[in-house]
Amino acid sequence: MHESSSPDIVDLVGRFEAGQEMPERMRADVRVLGVLLGRVLSESGSPGLFDDVERLRAATIAAYTDPDPAAFARAVSIVDTFSIARADEVARAFTAYFHLVNLAEEHQRVRVLRERDGEGDGAPEGTDTIAGAYAQLATEIGPDAAAQRLAGLRFHPVFTAHPTEARRRAVSSSIRRLSEMLDDYDETRPGSAAHRQAERRMLEEIDTLWRTAPLRAQKPSPVDEVRSIMAVFDETLFTTVPRVYRRVDDALAPAGGDRPPLVAPFVRVGTWVGGDRDGNPFVTAETTRTAAGIAAEHVLLGLEHAANRIGRGLTLDASTTPPSAELLALWRELAGADPDAAAEIANRSPNEPHRRVLLLIARRIAATRTESSDRAYGDPDQLLAELRVVQLSLAAASAARHAYGQLQELIWQVETYGFHLAELEVRQHSAVHAKVLAELDAGGERSELTEEVLAVFRVIAEVQARFGPRAAGRYTVSFTRSAEDLVNVHRLARYAVGPGGTPPVLDVVPLFETFADLQAAPGILAEIVQSPPFAARLAATGRRLEVMLGYSDSSKDVGPVAATLALYEAQALIAAWADDNDIELTLFHGRGGALGRGGGPANSAILAQPPHSVDGRFKLTEQGEVIFARYGDPAIAMRHIDQVGAAVLLASAPSNEGRNRAAAQRFAEVAATMEKASKDRFFALVAAPGFAPWFATVTPMEEVGLLALGSRPARRGLSVSSLEDLRAIPWVFAWTQARINLAGWFGLGTALDAVGDLPLLQDAYREWPLLRTMIDNVAMSLAKTDERIAREYLALGDRDELADLVLAELALTRSWVVRIAGGDGLLANKPVLQRAVKLRSPYVDALSLLQLRALRALREAPTGVPADPELQRLLLLSVSGVAAGLQNTG
Repeated sequence: MHESSSPDIVDLVGRFEAGQEMPERMRADVRVLGVLLGRVLSESGSPGLFDDVERLRAATIAAYTDPDPAAFARAVSIVDTFSIARADEVARAFTAYFHLVNLAEEHQRVRVLRERDGEGDGAPEGTDTIAGAYAQLATEIGPDAAAQRLAGLRFHPVFTAHPTEARRRAVSSSIRRLSEMLDDYDETRPGSAAHRQAERRMLEEIDTLWRTAPLRAQKPSPVDEVRSIMAVFDETLFTTVPRVYRRVDDALAPAGGDRPPLVAPFVRVGTWVGGDRDGNPFVTAETTRTAAGIAAEHVLLGLEHAANRIGRGLTLDASTTPPSAELLALWRELAGADPDAAAEIANRSPNEPHRRVLLLIARRIAATRTESSDRAYGDPDQLLAELRVVQLSLAAASAARHAYGQLQELIWQVETYGFHLAELEVRQHSAVHAKVLAELDAGGERSELTEEVLAVFRVIAEVQARFGPRAAGRYTVSFTRSAEDLVNVHRLARYAVGPGGTPPVLDVVPLFETFADLQAAPGILAEIVQSPPFAARLAATGRRLEVMLGYSDSSKDVGPVAATLALYEAQALIAAWADDNDIELTLFHGRGGALGRGGGPANSAILAQPPHSVDGRFKLTEQGEVIFARYGDPAIAMRHIDQVGAAVLLASAPSNEGRNRAAAQRFAEVAATMEKASKDRFFALVAAPGFAPWFATVTPMEEVGLLALGSRPARRGLSVSSLEDLRAIPWVFAWTQARINLAGWFGLGTALDAVGDLPLLQDAYREWPLLRTMIDNVAMSLAKTDERIAREYLALGDRDELADLVLAELALTRSWVVRIAGGDGLLANKPVLQRAVKLRSPYVDALSLLQLRALRALREAPTGVPADPELQRLLLLSVSGVAAGLQNTG
């Protein structure tokens, strides 16, 4: 961004960026993208825009590196000189810069992963890969037991539509195109015609990014959200997951592809998009039906194309690859059902029996997709059976590489995705069920709400009938507070189908969210398994039970420290109860993207879980920007799945369980002290008179609700007089925007100070994975705070005692975290993260100052006067930009 700026600014910016110790190739990417953005601002922005952007950039860098208050005041004064129109453009410019820096960082991650894969030195896999974890597990429990654990491995991400992706889809698409162009740019020789052409294409795309409106004009509908999620499946997951299986299989036994695979498909993908109606009146039974249809269309189209592609290439002559009797019988069966196509295919493939069969299978998949004939498959198992006939015939004819090559990957895709792509899950609030049942039990005319709730069960039955029971059937009950809340789901299902009908197959999942609910969970579970519908389902599934734990509301309820410790204790108690009752437990972790909602690195969190709470199965929610960050690029998605799978395997290793058990026992008193102190401190803040309106004043909480992020409302109701009704996402998002990040750390300083024993806490940090993960996550959260800017936000509320309490806790927490983790500052032991935060911080500061200017003017406006739309737009632009800069929202 500094191609034509003054020498002083270039020198300052250059020295700052050089001090971040970026890898040289990443530095080159940032430089070229920044220069191209600078050209676009000069050419396409209004006169003087580029110079104003550079002046503010230099000022915020100087303020970031110079503790003198005068440096910060200079940056503020520059922002104050801008007209609203100019501030709007500057905010858009910095947001575009963040998108490009994020792209460069992702590009560097992909580059490193590709280089690592290309080394091929035969070195043993690290324990952060499934192959390496399996090897470690085999040394602890023996090869046979390790193989059994590997066969039972499950990783189950569930995509949600929670409104935390601040970017428009058009912006994301532009960034994805730029990523591909940057690949091309890398591969061309500097100075060549191809290099210049790649640069011209990037310049054109950055101009498109600049000219694209950064804010959505209206909220997406639930169906829009379904289609957005489909892009991740189409572009990444459909082809990436079988590559993960292949990579693991090859690592376990090199020279694979000519033998049956050692790896069973271990990824199952779920989705709440189109099924989560808790607090979202726009998700209806019809939405759920549409969501299932869209997902099935995508996966069946993908399977059809794959079968056609593989079939066309399977030109193996019968003289070299004789077909089995089973294959010939399958050909006769398929040809009899589709004689015209069979004749045409036979004419094109006169002596290629395997090719013939696979091409007819592709036509049968197409018929399943369009529901156009009785040739459609009844369920995925029928397709798998036919594919295995082809596979076994190839293997028997000594064509093992064809049997276990691309055809095996197609089989993996069917095993993983079925005909439904993602297991569609329904969620509803327990209070809604109770209200509807009260009406039904009373008799009389049914309300619109009741008819809608009952229609959902009928849709679940329809989806199961068409795509199989796996397609839908998990039904999560929000705010489960009694066994009756769970029994109510089965009662409603029976009402929905009537006296003579058959209810859909349902796995009812309790969701324990608040502190009190977590403590009550074991007792509720002990009661519910005695219920006849639950007992019957346990018997049918081999005593499998799923329990969901909510991170967001528990953290908002008692603070992040007490919530983390309560979640650990609840998991330990539930796991012990399940073990005692011979139940195969899967804990479903309702984690958000931000640290205040249980976010952070998933693999370290998995390894910190209580003994027997994982046992080879891990399920969690993935949402908003996290979905695209983890699954948007094939190389990154493969690495993420491999890392999580490794952690899930190792979580149940005797060494890891022993470490967690011993640490929990040794530091039990530390945990008790921390829980009480942190909770008291948290309540001192949030229970203070007038806290809720003060919070709404000192953060852009109200304005966040104006962003067209998702179809779901930001609140369950309308009041701001209490936090009870506020969803966890805007709670976290608002604190993040104010550069305070309070939801991620508040109370930890007081908790550690209550323990007071630094050597003991340092021992706990080394030996207790739970505390280590908590402190490392808090360090990341604190690194993204900025006390100078936080003070400006807190000053908007005219409540010095609350502001002082927040700032004192911030200082105390930072002090303890640095001393416990070691080093000379936050993230000293995480240099890559530290570099990323430092690189962005001064630029985020620029957007924060622009946001503060707009927020201050809006707060100072006379009561009853409509908000200035230009100021509101500036505020929302800055919110989007800060989200891009900090790389999380809620």
